[in-house]
Amino acid sequence: MDNRSRPLAQFAHAPLMPLLIAFMMLQPLSTDLYLASLPSLASTFAVPASTVQLTLSLFVIGFGGAQLIIGPLSDRFGRRPVLLCGLMLYMLASALCALAPSIGLLIAARFLQALGCCAAVIIARAIVRDAYAPEHSARVVAAASTWLSLAPLLGPILGSYLQVAFGWRAAFVTLGLLSTLVLAASVWRLPETNMHLNPRATQLSGLMANYRIVLGSREFWAHALPGALSYGAIFAFISGSSFVLIRVLSVPTAWFGYCFAFGVSGYLSGTIVCRRLLPRIGAPRAFRIGSALSLATGMLFLAAVGVGIAHWSLMLAAMFLTMLAHGINFPIAQSGAVSPFPQQAGTAAGLMGALYMTVAFAVGTVVGSTHDGTLYPLALIVCTLGALIFVSVRAIASGAASTA
Repeated sequence: MDNRSRPLAQFAHAPLMPLLIAFMMLQPLSTDLYLASLPSLASTFAVPASTVQLTLSLFVIGFGGAQLIIGPLSDRFGRRPVLLCGLMLYMLASALCALAPSIGLLIAARFLQALGCCAAVIIARAIVRDAYAPEHSARVVAAASTWLSLAPLLGPILGSYLQVAFGWRAAFVTLGLLSTLVLAASVWRLPETNMHLNPRATQLSGLMANYRIVLGSREFWAHALPGALSYGAIFAFISGSSFVLIRVLSVPTAWFGYCFAFGVSGYLSGTIVCRRLLPRIGAPRAFRIGSALSLATGMLFLAAVGVGIAHWSLMLAAMFLTMLAHGINFPIAQSGAVSPFPQQAGTAAGLMGALYMTVAFAVGTVVGSTHDGTLYPLALIVCTLGALIFVSVRAIASGAASTA
């Protein structure tokens, strides 16, 4: 491991990087593993696509809202106890998903699953701030993200085969087994990394004070907002790609995983590019490059659809480039939004995550409600988000740099 990716001396005994990767993998696996099952869920429960989308949208709501609570809880009581409780909830909720007899109960179980998943992801982000030097955090996140990309890369492929062989319940059984393994590893090897327990973090006055500190920082918004918009762009494909590829472009269900994995390989490539760019040109310039790629991809996607191109290869190219841009944007956004707040790392990570999920919920809702059997609504959404990413990086980030 590169010295710039090593934890501080007091945590050198613990396998933090593998644990961080495992915690962060739960989120993409929670969505990507059952993407190929979305059309089947609509047929099984005899509901429209917009109802099935609620299994994603309610997950996003639960994930986003819980971050406002889990972050402060981990600042007050420590990372370890909050994480272990979250993993236990995730494990139980996965079992409930697998056994759900109706779409309503599945949606409710997905909401509970999101609360547990949220604990894992938020704690991972806070541990990066706790256990690594601030100047190395972006590189640590990029390194973790490179491995993290294996989850959305392999998840849809595995999910496609599980759907074809065993049906939609198999994905949730798999998630339950995985969370059990992560819980066991955490009990065994995860140390407490919060060395600055804040007794006031969960008191209303302390909570409001921490929120004011974080939300009043232009540096936070300069990173969190473009990062959230970039996540919204990839969530447009997460929520809409299975319906477009399988139902509109007639891609076989068994092939969907490979198609989605190709798009996700763009994210893997983007994190590698980010790791190369950071030591050479610095985070601000790398952020501008990533945002420019987001804009260019959206414009090209919309232009191609506008001239009548409707082919699976166009979808794959747009997914690949959008996720490539996110692979550059995300590590910079995450580290830049949390690093300035050593005493409020959990709160900052929670607020950032809540913003991500708010944007994702809005995007998923729009994708579901505008689906009309063509590629045009998805292309328009991705193009709009690309423009917003581009503008936010240059307007807010430039202002933050000038006042630093």
